[in-house]
Amino acid sequence: MFFIDTIETEGLGNRSYLAGGARTAAVVDPPRDIDRVLAVAAARGVRISHVVETHLHNDYVTGGLDLARLTGAAYLVPAGARVGFARVPVTDGDTVGVDEGITLRALATPGHTPHHTSYVLEERGAVAAVFTGGSLLIGSVGRPDLVEPRLTAELARAQHASAHRLAAELPDETAVLPTHGFGSFCSSSRSEGGATTTTIGKEKTANDALVKDVDSFVAALLAGLEDAPAYYAHMGPANAAGPRPVDLGTPPLTDAADIAERLAAGEWVVDLRNRVAFAEGHVAGSLNFEAEGQIATHLAWMIPWGKPVTLLAGSPAQLAAAQRELVRVGIDRPAAATTGTPRDWVPEGHSPRAFPRGTFADLAARAADSGPVVLDVRRNSERATGWIEGSVHIPVHDLHRRLADVPAGTVWVHCAGGMRAAIAASLLDSAGRDVVAVDDAFTAASEAGLPLTSGN
Repeated sequence: MFFIDTIETEGLGNRSYLAGGARTAAVVDPPRDIDRVLAVAAARGVRISHVVETHLHNDYVTGGLDLARLTGAAYLVPAGARVGFARVPVTDGDTVGVDEGITLRALATPGHTPHHTSYVLEERGAVAAVFTGGSLLIGSVGRPDLVEPRLTAELARAQHASAHRLAAELPDETAVLPTHGFGSFCSSSRSEGGATTTTIGKEKTANDALVKDVDSFVAALLAGLEDAPAYYAHMGPANAAGPRPVDLGTPPLTDAADIAERLAAGEWVVDLRNRVAFAEGHVAGSLNFEAEGQIATHLAWMIPWGKPVTLLAGSPAQLAAAQRELVRVGIDRPAAATTGTPRDWVPEGHSPRAFPRGTFADLAARAADSGPVVLDVRRNSERATGWIEGSVHIPVHDLHRRLADVPAGTVWVHCAGGMRAAIAASLLDSAGRDVVAVDDAFTAASEAGLPLTSGN
């Protein structure tokens, strides 16, 4: 009897899988921090015999090569992927035995990448599930624009064809198990409706790739693509070269004097505490990326690639969790780190810096008097659904390059819920601007009486 265990990487919106039988199992699209995979295999009491990649990932650094070397497993990578290490090249129709009566069969499903391959899990010839990687997702497909701009339209058409191949060749009851699509920016849609499970049959009635003709599908897909995180440009090459083994050892420790020197040198000092604590007191010049709020995506998106980063955490556990998140996207070793409070991190004779927080009701009251600068840092698709009249729009991932575009005056910065507004507020505060972080749901803007413009 087969089993399938799901290994969530929530911060990146991805899933990995351990699938097999009584003695051995295969891992599909493993994360960089492979200790989590090994723990699941140990709990099952199985040996990892195969490590399988659906494609060269553009959104995270794989742990596949390291896992295969450590376990002695065969490392299966699509033959069309150009890599700098030894692997078992996989082509369409290849089959490997995972355990007695349990096999994986390769299906070429180009679209997310030219070499993308899905894997059908079969037990004694009967189809049980399909691992679709970045091909067929839940209500969507993987975006086709991450490899080469000149290939985007061609790959979009390939996504449509691959989705139809899966639908035609697999039974309706087949479980669809994608890697992306749980908040990942590798998905072509950021609103999959919240479903976490699906089947081929369900996708036939709900997925645009299966209900629209190819021209309509491609037009809608390409029109809906938003900016991809900047760090994606570094993930594919890292995975093709062969990532180094992960290092989660304790970073060099820092102190107040060292932090001041790092800030003066232009390094990034990142405060991992929650946005409320940061607003109440922080090191002047430091930036706030909450450890609990997609830190890997947002920090890796915004920091100049390769720039040293120092981490300030409220606890050792918070620091360790953030370090684990960051290695998944190639930020391998913080330059330095420490734990404690802002009083520990500012030089003697100095005080922590602070800025106020507010709600949309507070903004409405202030707007009636003086009309403050309102900065909207949501994504383009969010802005398109409606915005506060007169507000300035700069997505948070662009703000560090466009600080000069923010009008003079006190800036009230908002997003959809508060976390990205806190990042933006810390950037503005670091630049010496007076700022108020709106820590409120955007739905409250209309309730507060702020004038809204609809993008529909």
